[in-house]
Amino acid sequence: MSSNTQPYLLTPGPITTSMSTKRAMLSDWGSWDQDFNDITAEVCERILTLANAKEHHVCVPVQGSGSFAVEATLGTIVPKDGKVLVLMNGAYGQRIAKSLDYMGRAHCSIDMGDYAPPKPEDVALMLATDLEITHVAVVYCETSSGILNPVAEIADVVKQAGKGLIIDAMSAFGALPVDATALPFDALISAANKCIEGVPGFGYAIIREDILRQCKGNAHSLCLDLFDQWTYLQKTGQWRFTPPTHVVAAFLQALKEHEAEGGVEGAMHVMRVIVTLWSQVCAI
Repeated sequence: MSSNTQPYLLTPGPITTSMSTKRAMLSDWGSWDQDFNDITAEVCERILTLANAKEHHVCVPVQGSGSFAVEATLGTIVPKDGKVLVLMNGAYGQRIAKSLDYMGRAHCSIDMGDYAPPKPEDVALMLATDLEITHVAVVYCETSSGILNPVAEIADVVKQAGKGLIIDAMSAFGALPVDATALPFDALISAANKCIEGVPGFGYAIIREDILRQCKGNAHSLCLDLFDQWTYLQKTGQWRFTPPTHVVAAFLQALKEHEAEGGVEGAMHVMRVIVTLWSQVCAI
């Protein structure tokens, strides 16, 4: 490879970004200026639209990688006396449990190793058996093991049990369907550098507004308090602490390109083509 050749990234994120997304980072933005506040507001609006979540949910951005956003959401949504059932079949489910350990939240798990998705009936049994469980956490697409979990079926079981559902959709949102009017969840989390093809620097949570309004005082960390982040954003239009301004501007461009390329349906069409081609290669 010559020194002038750029690698083409096909990882779950960071991934290769378009030249126009890169160019969006060439301007400087004042984090308190109205023009940057408008960018933040449009980003949040577009995210909610993409999830069909504008009626009952809010979008809360937070500085850092996707794991920062996952920990922030867990620490904000789950009260200090709550208990989380973690559905594991890879590294990211395990990371959720480790985060809960760090913040002192009680948890249990259904661990399927790296080979199988959790069965909704097993989740239902666990919720019926352990009445202390308040929330269920699941990874939509567990990239470490290549498993696409049955999130819709799990969501139905969790709703029937009257518990809250937290979805790590880090490597799914923007590429796989999410419809908040059909998929009941308390919170769904992703990051700028994943399927929408922005650059690393912040994550975001789509949270039911009525749930978030009850979360004051839950957070274990000042910087990761999404209730405080949201209330400050509502009052001022600003992030509480210095945001990754260039990254947010680039993500707005990436969102526009995602929409122009067909959104989730466009992404799924590309995946179907890739799967077909791969099947043909494997058959040779």
